[in-house]
Amino acid sequence: MHPRFPKRAFYEPSTREVAFMSDAYRVEVDSMGEVRLPRLAYYGAQTQRAVENFPISGQTLPAELIHALGWVKWAAARANAELGRLTTGPRALTPSQVEALLQACREVAEGKFDDQFPVDVYQTGSGTSSNMNANEVIANRAIELSGGDRFQAEKPIHPNDHVNMGQSTNDMFPTAIHVAVALAIRDQLIPALREAVQVLQEKARAWADIIKIGRTHLADATPLTLGQEISGLARMLELGVERAERALQAVMELPAGGTAVGTGINTHPEFGKRVAEILAQELGVPFREAANHFEANAQRDGLVECHGLLRTVAVSVFNVANNLRWLGSGPRCGFYEVILPDLQPGSSIMPGKVNPVLCESLMQVAARVIGNDATITFAGASGGQFQLNIMMPVMGATVLESIRLLSRGLRVFTEKVLRGMEANRQACEAAVEKSLALVTSLNPYIGYQRAAAIAKEAFRTGKTVRQVCLEQNVLPPEQLEEALDPKNMLHPR
Repeated sequence: MHPRFPKRAFYEPSTREVAFMSDAYRVEVDSMGEVRLPRLAYYGAQTQRAVENFPISGQTLPAELIHALGWVKWAAARANAELGRLTTGPRALTPSQVEALLQACREVAEGKFDDQFPVDVYQTGSGTSSNMNANEVIANRAIELSGGDRFQAEKPIHPNDHVNMGQSTNDMFPTAIHVAVALAIRDQLIPALREAVQVLQEKARAWADIIKIGRTHLADATPLTLGQEISGLARMLELGVERAERALQAVMELPAGGTAVGTGINTHPEFGKRVAEILAQELGVPFREAANHFEANAQRDGLVECHGLLRTVAVSVFNVANNLRWLGSGPRCGFYEVILPDLQPGSSIMPGKVNPVLCESLMQVAARVIGNDATITFAGASGGQFQLNIMMPVMGATVLESIRLLSRGLRVFTEKVLRGMEANRQACEAAVEKSLALVTSLNPYIGYQRAAAIAKEAFRTGKTVRQVCLEQNVLPPEQLEEALDPKNMLHPR
């Protein structure tokens, strides 16, 4: 029963409601009986059952995963056509029907039928409902493209017999997840990381001569340049690119060809290899058939590894945003060594206050991704029994959410913060001379103990290290000048 018309023993629809129902809905039959569904929907009975069974979150599959299902079905149809499976046997298709099937798959892959995928993410753990959703949409669209009536009871292009030929949800849904994740990392995350790295490297070069005080434990440490500090942030994200590339490699093996439990029942021996090769050629990603289909069907360790690397990227992203937030603190009573762009008023009560809002936004993105890793780890560890993991929809949606959040968050942060931030040379250089950490450079001349005494005296009296050293004639003036020159503290000597 559709949610609009709840099943109640005492309910009798009015004449108007009966007229509405007959006009707005059609009836289809599957192996369990009749199902009423929206009249113009491209999906069919099994999808409608899932819509009614899983009114959980209101969140449908991510668009990237829907598109990947389209690509996987297209590759499967091509492989079956090349192997002669679609055009022979009692349910053989004509060449024109095969072309219609291929076109329908591509239309799903291109996002033309996203609104026809209404099944909730929190569904059957194998993703069967969404696999059948794809099968039904593609079959009905292919019938339409080939000049048939997609509403007829007997489907000339059948969701199971043709669209799902030689396949099981158990091998094709995880294949679609791998394809979606790989494309998202390649097309979204890696470019976003590289762009941020480039901007940070440019800032590091531009600020190479601005000397500032270092900080460890949030306490004053020896000097460095602002450029050196920013170069460290750039390197964090540069390593993030390498980790994202390794995350991509973790999903290169495709389970297609294992069907239900890994044996490959009801499919051609070359099917899995061909599907991987077709997808690799079409999408430009070096996919390959799984080395062992029993592992590939049963476990999602590749996704766990993939997201573990994404979690590490999120840690780096968090640290970049948080460091810049600290460096930009102020403007009067903080460090204010980096001037972040003013983006919006920061307080409903304090006039003129401006906050590092995009730093905070990106830090929340990172927090979400780090939290998502617990979902992926738990689902990977607890969801795989025997020949199947039964937490695949939430794993696929969660990994894709992490990639999407990191990619979009970084792009906005790069454009609105990194490109526009400026160095506050005056604030950086003013802190250096009054820092007690300058005394570190005297260790080779007078030893640690005496240098520590000078630092304590400077702190007690409010004088600089230089002033105390001059008063105590610690070193000849020329030697003291060289020893306390911050430029000599920026590299090994």
